[in-house]
Amino acid sequence: MALATMDPPLMTEVTTLFGRLKEAFIRSEFDICYNLLAQLKVLLTKFPSLPPSFQVTPNAVQELSIARDIYEHAVVLSVKTEDQDAFERDFFQLKPYYTDTCGVIPPSPQEYPILGLNLLRLLVQNRIAEFHTELELLSATALENPCIKHAVELEQSFMEGAYNRVLSARQTVPHETYVHFMDLLAKTVRDEIAGCSEKAYNYLSIADAKKILMFSSDQELNEYITQEHPEWEINDKCVFFQKAKESQPCKEIPSLQLINQTLSYARELERIV
Repeated sequence: MALATMDPPLMTEVTTLFGRLKEAFIRSEFDICYNLLAQLKVLLTKFPSLPPSFQVTPNAVQELSIARDIYEHAVVLSVKTEDQDAFERDFFQLKPYYTDTCGVIPPSPQEYPILGLNLLRLLVQNRIAEFHTELELLSATALENPCIKHAVELEQSFMEGAYNRVLSARQTVPHETYVHFMDLLAKTVRDEIAGCSEKAYNYLSIADAKKILMFSSDQELNEYITQEHPEWEINDKCVFFQKAKESQPCKEIPSLQLINQTLSYARELERIV
């Protein structure tokens, strides 16, 4: 009687579509991938063993395994297409398969690379509190994995201001999917340096600006300024920040008003006491 609860045609359809998804993924046909993925997500809702219900069914192991594989491909696809919103959605759909299926299906070899990718995403988005929350949920075994350690070391370098270590870490990524987020992190780092530079200096020589922003050529520096800081001026082999400072509104501190308010608060406190 237990076999009657199984739905072989549905599993066959999911398996066939997933095979086509993997083939399209290999060929980098991402539009086809997204189309197939949308169909697969609808079909997966018909599997009762999947989260959040996790019903015990005769086909649960097969259903959970293929669903996890599909969502893992969805996460990597979002990285390939540089869609961070899709990454976040698909990662949170995938996460229960890592946290709530222990002992039901074997661990996935993609688990630590994807968990590390999520940490990198949070770092790129400067969501440091969430980064540490996710880190605290990981096991001691996970923390020793090269993919997780890579993200942790990057966060430490970022917080210490060791930006050269952050940029050089791109050459030693533990997984090829990390390159996209490393490029985004490099931009985040440069933006941080640029913000500090324009506050600390009125101008820098082009040579010094290249060194500080870690560009190897004048062209790279020019492109960065044109795209990210058009308010900066390049003149006489120097980069001038003064225009950027002048464009920022200067707010006066109403000192007299502040003093009067403080005295008023003090008088009110005396009455209360």
